[in-house]
Amino acid sequence: MVFASLVFLYAFLPANLVLYFAWSNPVWRNWLLIVFSLFFYAWGEPVWVSLLLLSTTVDYSIGLLVERWRGTAKAKAALIGSLCVNLGLLAVFKYAGFFVETVNQAFGTKLGAPPFTLPVGISFYTFQTISYVVDVYRGEVKAQRSWGKFLLFVSLYHQLVAGPIVRYQTIADQIDTRRHSVDLFASGVMRFALGLFKKVAIANIAGELVLKTIGQKTLGPDFAGLSMLDGWFGLAMYTLQIYFDFSGYSDMAIGLGRMFGFHYLENFDHPYTARSVTDFWRRWHLSLSTFFRDYVYIPLGGRQRRPYRNLFIVWALTGLWHGPSWNFVLWGLFYGVLIAAERLFLAALLEKLPRVVQHVWLLFVVMLGWALFFFTDLAKLAGFFALAFGFSAAPLVGPDTVQMVVTHAFWLLFAIVLCLPVERFVFPDTHVHGARVALSRGFATVLLTLLATAMLVGKSYNPFLYYRF
Repeated sequence: MVFASLVFLYAFLPANLVLYFAWSNPVWRNWLLIVFSLFFYAWGEPVWVSLLLLSTTVDYSIGLLVERWRGTAKAKAALIGSLCVNLGLLAVFKYAGFFVETVNQAFGTKLGAPPFTLPVGISFYTFQTISYVVDVYRGEVKAQRSWGKFLLFVSLYHQLVAGPIVRYQTIADQIDTRRHSVDLFASGVMRFALGLFKKVAIANIAGELVLKTIGQKTLGPDFAGLSMLDGWFGLAMYTLQIYFDFSGYSDMAIGLGRMFGFHYLENFDHPYTARSVTDFWRRWHLSLSTFFRDYVYIPLGGRQRRPYRNLFIVWALTGLWHGPSWNFVLWGLFYGVLIAAERLFLAALLEKLPRVVQHVWLLFVVMLGWALFFFTDLAKLAGFFALAFGFSAAPLVGPDTVQMVVTHAFWLLFAIVLCLPVERFVFPDTHVHGARVALSRGFATVLLTLLATAMLVGKSYNPFLYYRF
């Protein structure tokens, strides 16, 4: 089930809200959320609920053992056991096919690919349980004594299948004592409506334009039939699609959390307004960036010991986390090289340039990165770069290119404006009292929801890109 669907909007979520607020007992409310969360997950993949429950039970048990044995070799052994189980699950269910394919290509073998599909959300909930056990080992949080409460933390449908990656310490107190208020609920509804609109009105339309250009399934590695401008326009649309798809989902997850009394941390901070790659990654997918910083980069030594080795390890892993394909590894290393260059000399160079030049540079390299991200076929990736930089026989402008741009000009301008922090003026988080303010916020929320609903009716193209990660 996806948030941007009529079933979720007008059946699942209303039923969950009505039943939740019909009860005042916090224990019943928690178990109600667990039931709805497991149903939400099982809607698309019922068989993999068992894997979720297995991962939950293993790390719940290990967390108790780590706390009991804290400061001993047994605690470290239990932590290593948790890492082996969690990373082993990822290796089997996410990377086994990639390993088999690589071996077949390298040695000419014909090993069979694993028969199972990738369980939705496994990368997210695996990282959440890893962070929990590590934090218990470090003494930063106390182990959760209740299996049910730990299952609630892992399975909350708001962030289960596509993040943000929520750490246990962020919501530990809220599992037991959540506070509900009209203001918090209203801010959650507003945030959800904004995310829904970003997803349906921007990401979906951008995705359709991607499919009309660089995303055509019939395109070969030479991209015959596309012009150079088609290539850049398609890449620009993917740049918009992936941002509004994922940030819209994060907005909806944060909004849902507030409706039920949870406070999730922000996951995006207008990354396309950045002026350097380092700044971009302080704004994009913050929960993933901070996870690798706190659980990989700093334990390896951070900037104190072999900083560039640590940097490239983190970025190779970041790329591989996104998918079992070499293009994702290249994408990660691409950013590793850029951030290393900024540390060595590039940042000082960029600071001397006008701000607009810094912005243009950042958007240019980010778009190149999204090309690495988009094309899982390395032959097509090479063909696209040949097209984009004029090393192919493709014309500069195709017969339909200008028409496509002109037709979507106002929508494109609107999408670009939404990349800026304009929603802070429309949906400010500060609680400003007054009937006029409340009325205007309520009107905007209803309007965005109705527009998104109207656009969902009869639409078959409605993917969530990060579901596959």
